[in-house]
This record gives sequence, structure tokens and C-alpha cells, in this order.
Amino acid sequence: MMETYEVLRRPIVTEKTTMQSEQGIYTFEVDRRANKLQVKEAVEKGFGVEVVSVNIINMPGKPRRWGRRVSRTPSWKKAIVKLAEGQRIEFFEGV
Repeated sequence: MMETYEVLRRPIVTEKTTMQSEQGIYTFEVDRRANKLQVKEAVEKGFGVEVVSVNIINMPGKPRRWGRRVSRTPSWKKAIVKLAEGQRIEFFEGV
């Protein structure tokens, strides 16, 4: 069983996710072993908010070249978290 602080890796901050945060939707990179319930619990404990839904996407690694050698970046897991109406995560404000 993973600890709560091990589930969330980092927030994903892009133009799209910044616009979604205005509607209460936030995106995180999470541990590959984490499931939806663990992500929900980690966000609720970590930021003191109420989570309505969690969607999880497995992001495959991409091929990258270093000279002639071709390798892959590691695969990772992304979680899209929707908060209850009117709630915000202050951590994302001003980013």
C-alpha cells in the first residue's frame, strides 16, 4: 500500500491545464501504481478539497534519438481531477 504523499508526483502546468483550472479541473502526474481512489484520497488530504471525479490516463513513452541511438522516454500516468463546485487549489494560482 502506498502512502498518500507518494501518489502525487507533480502538477502538470500547460496552457490547457491552466484554462481548465478555472473550472476546477486539475492535472497531476501520479505514481504508475496508483489507482483512482488513491489519487482522490491524496488530493483531498493534501489540499483540503472535495474531489468529485478522477480520470486516469496511461501516457506511453516517446521515442527519442541521441545520435544514431534510439531509445524511449519512460511511460507515466496522468490523473485529471475535478473538484466540487466553487473549490480551488491555491497551489496552482499565479503559476
